[in-house]
Amino acid sequence: MAEQGRAQLGLAWLVAQRELRDQFRDWRIIVPMILLTIFFPFLMNSAAKMALDFTSQYGTPLVAERLVPFFLMIVGFFPITVSLVIALEAFVGEKERGTIEPLLSSPLRDWQIYLGKLVAASTVPLVTAYMGIAVYMLLLYIRQIPFPDLNIILQTISLTTVQAVLMVSGAIVISTQSTSVRAANLMSSFVVIPMALLIQGESIMLFWGNNQVLWLAVLGVAVLAFLLVRLGIAHFQREALLGREIDVLNLRWMAQTFWHSFKGPAQNILEWYRRELGRTLRRQRFSILVIVLLGILALAGGYLWLTGTSADISTAISNEEFSQILSGDLEPTPRVSLGFGSIFGNNIRAVLFILLLGLFSFSVLGILAYLANMGLIGIVLAAARYVGYDPITLAVSGILPHGMFELPALILASAAVLHIGVVLVTPNADRTLGEVILEALADWIKITLGLVVPLLAIAAAIESYVTPALLLAALK
Repeated sequence: MAEQGRAQLGLAWLVAQRELRDQFRDWRIIVPMILLTIFFPFLMNSAAKMALDFTSQYGTPLVAERLVPFFLMIVGFFPITVSLVIALEAFVGEKERGTIEPLLSSPLRDWQIYLGKLVAASTVPLVTAYMGIAVYMLLLYIRQIPFPDLNIILQTISLTTVQAVLMVSGAIVISTQSTSVRAANLMSSFVVIPMALLIQGESIMLFWGNNQVLWLAVLGVAVLAFLLVRLGIAHFQREALLGREIDVLNLRWMAQTFWHSFKGPAQNILEWYRRELGRTLRRQRFSILVIVLLGILALAGGYLWLTGTSADISTAISNEEFSQILSGDLEPTPRVSLGFGSIFGNNIRAVLFILLLGLFSFSVLGILAYLANMGLIGIVLAAARYVGYDPITLAVSGILPHGMFELPALILASAAVLHIGVVLVTPNADRTLGEVILEALADWIKITLGLVVPLLAIAAAIESYVTPALLLAALK
């Protein structure tokens, strides 16, 4: 069995070797990569030297110390963005040149072709990034600039690796779904811009010295890269690649596909609730179970985290101050009370925010937002215990009245977002990627309009009119 698996992977490696020979044979690819790999580290090294000299004059060496690893991160990221063109034309470029038919007509499986292309497209960006980092480190040694901490160096190399795989995977998916190199290059902004924003966030964590958070960033990017690779393999079909000649924005087809998935065979609203919505919930029962379990873990984690850091909290705020803040926030005065519209609107925005985050991250960031909400409940209960209130009393009187409607709504909406990520990375030969996305969005809207919005409306009414009175009575 193991030998058969290695033989299957060996066929994918043959595709990768073919691609690498074609890439290294073209001097228009190799020469710019080598020149940029050598020149950019020199530029960043000179910038680091000037920063050290400038900050030493004003007694702020910490800024320069953090700039050195920042430049190291940029040196690793820059060659990847330049080399991204190789991945963007992996499939659509060969299709335009008329050289992909022999490969697609071979007895190789779809996943072997895709994986071979992915390995080949990732090799050049990674090699150039590693070369740039090595040249930058060598120049630091020559100019006697102190090296960053070993932990930061390992973090930078790890981030460079997972970011390269993530960007190349996204570019390969774009290449399989595009009909021209021009369209693929235009679509590349959906890869480069989010990665640039991610680099900015990582830079902020680097300057703040949050090394542990950077390791979490490495883990998160690695998960996204794996899901993106899984998405490409799941939805790559050589027949669709050969048969699609031009992209047409068919709004009528999109509307019909969405409406057919949303309405189903139901003839009226009652039948829609009983049959279509029930079938959708049964289809997502695994996602709902996962979301419930993750929510319980997040709630317990938030409670235990604040309980473990109670000593740090006592130095920042006294029990009297915290009690005054808590009681002041709960006074039913027009100045601080929240009405039905405000609470309901805030909950709807939270549900939409989870959806938007999930759409751009295969549900990962959306689920993290849900976990943050559940963890916040645990933190509030731990804070109540810290200032002398009974957490159970607070939960029963201040959370449960509206929470029995709001929490199920949040769970259902988050489970629908998780289901979107699940169906995207699940192979489905009968559906195109566009059909899968439209049907998954239709399922989310069915659950949102049919269950989440009514539950949030009931929860907002209870939270604005009933919960404050119950909570004040219990606390007094």
